[in-house]
Amino acid sequence: MTAPQLMSEVGRPEEVEVLYWVGCAAALDERLQNVARAMVRIMNRAGVRFAILGPEERCTGDPARRTGNEFHFQMLARENIATLNGYGVRRIVTHCPHCYHTIKHEYRRLGGEYEVLHHSEFLRLLIEGGRLQLPGSPGVTLTLHDPCYLGRYNDIFDAPREVLDRLGGRRLEMRRSRERSFCCGAGGGHAFFEERVGGKINVNRAREAVATGASTVCTACPFCLSMMEEGVGVVAPAGAARVRDIAELVDEMVCSA
Repeated sequence: MTAPQLMSEVGRPEEVEVLYWVGCAAALDERLQNVARAMVRIMNRAGVRFAILGPEERCTGDPARRTGNEFHFQMLARENIATLNGYGVRRIVTHCPHCYHTIKHEYRRLGGEYEVLHHSEFLRLLIEGGRLQLPGSPGVTLTLHDPCYLGRYNDIFDAPREVLDRLGGRRLEMRRSRERSFCCGAGGGHAFFEERVGGKINVNRAREAVATGASTVCTACPFCLSMMEEGVGVVAPAGAARVRDIAELVDEMVCSA
C-alpha cells in the first residue's frame, strides 16, 4: 500500500483533491486502523489526489465538548483550524461522523469554513463517477446500523445504503433504522465509560442486528464499529455474523478483484 502524502510535503497544496481526516480512533486503535487503510487503498485505486495532516492533526475536540470541557474543545478546534487554513484546505473527507459533524458545523463559528464529506458520500461519488468499479457479490446479506451523528444529526441515510447496494448483496433493514435508529451506546462520550447499571446498549442493538439474519453487520462510524463488534460477540455464535465498516467492504471487493 502506498503511504499517503503529508500536507507538509505537498509542493502545491491547491492541487490536493481532498484532505483525508484520519481522526483519533483510527490513529490510535489497531482494529480501527483497518478502516483508514481501506480508505487509503480505495482512494489510491480511484486515483484520488489526497493528503493527510499526520502529526499536525489534533483531536477535533468532539469528546471534550460532549463531556462538558468547552475550554479544551476550543483549544483543539482553534489549533486545527489554524493548521487547515494555513494549508488552504477547502475539502475534507472523514470516515468518522463525529469528526464530520464537528468540522462541518461547529468549526464554522471559530473561523473554519470547509466542504466536509463523510466517507459514505465520497465513496458514492467515486462509484457514480466511474472511478471505482464494483464487481458485486450477490451471495452476501447485509444490514446497516445508522450512526447517530451521521443519520439523526446530519440526515445522511441514503449514501451508505446506496454504496452497500452497489456491492450486489441483499440488504436487510433492522426494525429500528434510519430516523428511528437506535444508538450503539458510544455517543455523548459514553464510549469511554463502563456501564454498571442495566443492560448494555450495544448488546441490545447487536441483538436487533443479528435478528435480521444478515451475515454482515455494517456501519459507517469507528465508535459504532467497536461497540457493534463487542455486542455481536456477546449475542451471536462465533462466526455467525461479522461486523465491518462500509469502506472495508468496498476495499475487500475492489482492491482484491
